[in-house]
Amino acid sequence: MAVSSFRSGRLPLFHHPQLPSKSSSPRSAVGIKKLNGCSNSSSKCRPFLLFAQYSQPSQQDRFSSRLQSSLENLPKLLEDIVQTSISTGPRGALRLAQGIQAFVGVGGEWLADVSRSTNEPTGIPSQLQLGLLSPLYLRKLFERMGATYIKLGQFIASAPTLFPPEYVEEFQKCFDRAPAVPFEDIQSILRQELGRPIDSIYEYIDPTPIASASIAQVHGARLKGSQDDVVIKVLKPGIEDILVADLNFIYLAARILEFLNPEFSRASLVSIVKDIRESMLEEVDFYKEAKNIESFRRYLEAMGLTRQATAPRVYNHCSTRRVLTMERLYGVPLTDLDTISSLVSSPENSLITALNVWFGSLLACESFHADVHAGNLWVLRDGRIGFLDFGIVGRISPKTWAAMEVFLGSIATEEYESMASALIEMGATNQNVDAKAFARDLEKIFSSIQELDTEVVVATARGTNTNATAVSANIVVDERQMNALFLDVVRVSESYGLRFPREFALLMKQLLYFDRYTRLLAPNMNMLQDQRITIVSNRRSNYRGNLR
Repeated sequence: MAVSSFRSGRLPLFHHPQLPSKSSSPRSAVGIKKLNGCSNSSSKCRPFLLFAQYSQPSQQDRFSSRLQSSLENLPKLLEDIVQTSISTGPRGALRLAQGIQAFVGVGGEWLADVSRSTNEPTGIPSQLQLGLLSPLYLRKLFERMGATYIKLGQFIASAPTLFPPEYVEEFQKCFDRAPAVPFEDIQSILRQELGRPIDSIYEYIDPTPIASASIAQVHGARLKGSQDDVVIKVLKPGIEDILVADLNFIYLAARILEFLNPEFSRASLVSIVKDIRESMLEEVDFYKEAKNIESFRRYLEAMGLTRQATAPRVYNHCSTRRVLTMERLYGVPLTDLDTISSLVSSPENSLITALNVWFGSLLACESFHADVHAGNLWVLRDGRIGFLDFGIVGRISPKTWAAMEVFLGSIATEEYESMASALIEMGATNQNVDAKAFARDLEKIFSSIQELDTEVVVATARGTNTNATAVSANIVVDERQMNALFLDVVRVSESYGLRFPREFALLMKQLLYFDRYTRLLAPNMNMLQDQRITIVSNRRSNYRGNLR
């Protein structure tokens, strides 16, 4: 097999004429004005600065206010500690022992690296100086801690609006790499959950899993009676106990940190942890995933899209909170260009269908699919688009989507003042924002997008019994490159005091996935300007009317 690759420097989603290069000039930074125009070394400024810094009444007032606030919040903190400890129970002690073991293991790696670095002429690198709080060692610790922390690492990697960029980039490496659970354990869970003999429900279950992730395992099967091909998603044993213990510990740690240092409350630390806990617990409740799937299927039916796209049917009679039995869909990922071309006459039209269905779901459905990577977005054998795995979904308010529409439109038209206004509308801030300066900084970011590369790998293989040569193409998706642009937008936005809702990050990540598919399947198409793609602002009322 021969493999070659080529790069395309143009992004269909964000393409615009190249602006004059400004690489020689440094990026703009937020400056700090000196009082009265004085420098720090000015003797005239010193008396005032010293008085402002060391004024005793001001310090006493602040201390008294903080102490009073802490005393008022102490009963609630103690109540949270007691309630959370009760809900965690004995499993907390087990997880504590496992956590200590993981901490010692990664700590040993760090000490060994420090020991080697002391002999280097450059000294100890800054990353080692941070100890286990550095992105590298924290990621290693998370991986050793298991399912909860792997999912938490993935949450960090997908939420650049909430976490520092160096952590977002490092946690891109925190993938779901989990060994399979023995089939005997899966059978035991099925008997316990379904409450009757397995062979009374399933004609056959393939003992070899289709997939095994950190929290669940998937097996192919056939239903008894109807003979329908299905997949069974089974929650791994003990995962719920681990999640509850770990998430309760993380919540308590956040509560105590906020109590000890009120500055953390300004960063909404506890709110972020609550968001993480809610999101992760939703993933292990298959009733909720089933509800998400059925909601999406109702949306397709109400909008007359069932001939264009589908999601797997849920078999409720053999599904529980820990077992999800779904219709088995047959197809290939949206990145498998060679096979897609044998299934449909126009891969570009398949991409347009996927885009229109997904965009329509943003407001016309109760939730939108928030994880459209290639493994979850297929072209099926009958030519329809298949949406799989609804464990991660998002919900967006009409107000946020209205601002998002302006943002997307301004990318296509290069109207940076409109882009700045839309981001200001979406971002929570308690200060006035200089929209014109913000627009100029955004323009600098988007003018550098031409430098990003797309790598498409083309592989050829000659058949053993024929002279026919099969050609397939696939896109190399680099998660770090995928987040680079978004991180730049978030960085400059935060410098103006803006904080975005998590839905903004989810939406942007899905759009970047679709951008990758566009480069592969329709390299000449701009999905924000193409007239065949409908970005609709309000279908919710029509959708609900159709359901009545």
